Amino acid sequence: MASFGIWVLTIFLVFQSGYGFYLPGSYPHKYKVGDPLSVKVNSLTSIDTEMPFSYYSLPFCKPAEGVKDSAENLGELLMGDRIENSPYRFKMYTNETLIFLCQSGKLSADEFKLLKERIDEMYQVNLILDNLPAIRYTVKEGFVSRWTGYPIGVKFQDMYYVFNHLKFKVLVHKYEETNVARVMGTGDGVDVFPSGGKGGSDVPGYMVVGFEVIPCSVMHNGNLVKDLKMYDKYPSEIKCDTTTVTVPIKEGEPIVFTYEVAFEESDIKWPSRWDAYLKMEGSKVHWFSILNSLMVITFLAGIVLVIFLRTVRRDLTRYEELDKEAQAQMNEELSGWKLVVGDVFRAPSHPALLCIMVGDGVQILGMGVVTILFAALGFMSPASRGTLITGMLFFYMILGIAAGYVAVRLWRTIGCGDHKGWASVAWKAACFFPGIAFLILTILNFLLWGSHSTGAIPFSLFVILLLLWFCISVPLTLVGGYFGAKAPHIEYPVRTNQIPREIPAQKYPSWLLVLGAGTLPFGTLFIELFFIMSSIWMGRVYYVFGFLLIVMVLLVVVCAEVSLVLTYMHLCVEDWKWWWKSFFASGSVAIYIFLYSVNYLIFDLKSLSGPVSATLYLGYSLFMVLAIMLATGTIGFLSSFWFVHYLFSSVKLD
Repeated sequence: MASFGIWVLTIFLVFQSGYGFYLPGSYPHKYKVGDPLSVKVNSLTSIDTEMPFSYYSLPFCKPAEGVKDSAENLGELLMGDRIENSPYRFKMYTNETLIFLCQSGKLSADEFKLLKERIDEMYQVNLILDNLPAIRYTVKEGFVSRWTGYPIGVKFQDMYYVFNHLKFKVLVHKYEETNVARVMGTGDGVDVFPSGGKGGSDVPGYMVVGFEVIPCSVMHNGNLVKDLKMYDKYPSEIKCDTTTVTVPIKEGEPIVFTYEVAFEESDIKWPSRWDAYLKMEGSKVHWFSILNSLMVITFLAGIVLVIFLRTVRRDLTRYEELDKEAQAQMNEELSGWKLVVGDVFRAPSHPALLCIMVGDGVQILGMGVVTILFAALGFMSPASRGTLITGMLFFYMILGIAAGYVAVRLWRTIGCGDHKGWASVAWKAACFFPGIAFLILTILNFLLWGSHSTGAIPFSLFVILLLLWFCISVPLTLVGGYFGAKAPHIEYPVRTNQIPREIPAQKYPSWLLVLGAGTLPFGTLFIELFFIMSSIWMGRVYYVFGFLLIVMVLLVVVCAEVSLVLTYMHLCVEDWKWWWKSFFASGSVAIYIFLYSVNYLIFDLKSLSGPVSATLYLGYSLFMVLAIMLATGTIGFLSSFWFVHYLFSSVKLD
């Protein structure tokens, strides 16, 4: 019964954000003139510290009805988003100016110090209207830059200035059609779509298609606002000049906050309203670099594959064309990979660990492919906050069945069909990667808790994650293990000798070649990796999931080929210990990704301040690298296992 309750809880957590599944042209909200529009606030963020903080941790105006959390899904909480209501209130297509918001209390020493720290650390205020983040445009040397949110303030000549007046511009698109198909620009389905609006009303309405903000530092007269209430008219003119700052913050003095809002009709249609956020600077370079990388890597992989197939096929054809007498003579003069026929399927060292890592790798790889596929189809776009993380968690738990099945079936194959210990292998597969991830996240969470960051996972969410792990993921992995124990094990095509063959001395350490093999898979993704890292750590929006899917498919192919080539090379020099080497031949790409992460920290995140921020960055990078190592290593191992099985079953050796 308890397990059923957890299933219900999971489905609720995953799909409570069902409204957030964003397909272009779905769920438009129509407003009439004068309808209220509510602005929400998200966590304060900074690329300087990478630690989000609550908006109301600073002395900003609070809504009259009190601070309330908006509906959040599991992914939003894990990402550190804390979306709350704000005091900003608009009326559709109603321009307003000189709106008094509030006057803060006199700044205490702690509040004054905290404001200065947040300004120094370049924290941004993130506002949301109708699910659109506030966007800010700046012009420098003729180039227009886009930013989401606006800075809390600025430091100028040893004085700190706060942006206390906000000038909002809301872009709206007018439509008079009552048919949803025409509203969303899909006129072909006019007769299929139901009519929009309440009761099919044909009253003209507006949709929010843009939300821009201009922050200003304006000097207010404290005496004029003593008797004003929230949303009253400010009694004197307010000039919003972005080139000057006039409100230095001082300890013991209050801050007056005001705003204005203007509505503007736009030709932008509702399905295209996210285009402004998805236009990355240097997008042409981005696309060209990815295409160039794909072409080069495809060419290299093709050459490797052709050479490799020709070498193996020539070896097999030569052997099979000989008559029996010549084959018998050739068996006496065997060389290369044929000499290790009696040892090639000898059980590796630490077989249980290998089975566990391969099982977890299948689970992670499956999660990655399915998630990216759904994202490429538009189900997990940036408009759906937290949906990507929530989807990854959901798919990871479901694929526990695959992890248990693969781990146990491989365990039985290595043990030549022995069922003994399968439950232990399935249990360890369910706990290995999640256990390490949980340990890393717990340590990082203590750092975030100590910094009072909203990025810290709440204790209640920790409990939920533990329940999801032990009540859903672990049972599913054990179920997969049960099926793996029932499935027939893979029969080896040759017998294994009792006495292991001595491996000849090698000219070079085989592990050196294994570690170097990761450079080719790294070449397939290092350009894409830059954009992914930028989206995670520089606050940019990542959206080219179609290209990411192509890169991932290419990565799988290259990992398989690299591992095959190295396994064949090891067998040719009579090194029959190929099991772990095939895993790390492609899994070693994780080492280069971690080195790239360190390089990114030093050269691209130069402003990252403090040991806590650097520790958080390296901790999350280590977590990511571990997952990549298991996924890519699994690709290499499974492809090598198939190849070795195929190679020795193709030639009859006595």
